[in-house]
Amino acid sequence: METFLSDPYAIAAYIKQAVKKTPVKLWVQGDFNDVNLDGLMAFGSSDFKFIVGEAQVVEAWLELNKANITAQFMEVDRRNSAIPLLDITHLEARIEPGVTIRDFVTIGKQVVIMMGAVINIGAVIGDGTMIDMNAVVGARGTIGKNCHIGAGAVVAGVLEPPSKQPVIIEDDVLVGANAVILEGVRIGKGSVVAAGAVVLEDVPPGVVVAGSPAKIVKVKDAKTEAKTEILQDLRK
Repeated sequence: METFLSDPYAIAAYIKQAVKKTPVKLWVQGDFNDVNLDGLMAFGSSDFKFIVGEAQVVEAWLELNKANITAQFMEVDRRNSAIPLLDITHLEARIEPGVTIRDFVTIGKQVVIMMGAVINIGAVIGDGTMIDMNAVVGARGTIGKNCHIGAGAVVAGVLEPPSKQPVIIEDDVLVGANAVILEGVRIGKGSVVAAGAVVLEDVPPGVVVAGSPAKIVKVKDAKTEAKTEILQDLRK
């Protein structure tokens, strides 16, 4: 698994070879007493059905049975999708509604992922880290333990070009809201990236960076420690 997660060529090959899917949901009313539903997942009664299936199969079924249908509504939320979402059922983490996590993402224990966050294939989120609202962790992005990635922040991912290295954020880092960390950057242990910063170069451990492009503005001190404290109670 580690080789797969760290190899952009392997991820690209997986996406190329994956069966592309367009699943749809269909709510339909009519007379379905003698209707064939083979190849579809269907629930309901003789006059109402909730159906889940591939778009092509569902559309063919609708055409075949249009004389039996009095009302219908179909919902489509993806087209030719190659990567399924991660099965989060048994993760030891808190994941709020509206999160998008692609398959082959590693989520550690006591991680918190807030509404609207997006985490792409191959990313790694360490134990006790919080990914705040609408933050983005791109493909192969690696975030250490006990970090906080602020609302709207972007941790750039790398699949293309494959020669680029992904972002690596070491343990105990705080990234402020709407900060952007570009491809290949490494953020050292315990550092702070100020809100709105754009980080183009590696950041050493234990410093505060701010601005666009981000520059070191101070060494992390007791006052900064207090202002950027990670609350463990939020991760229980």
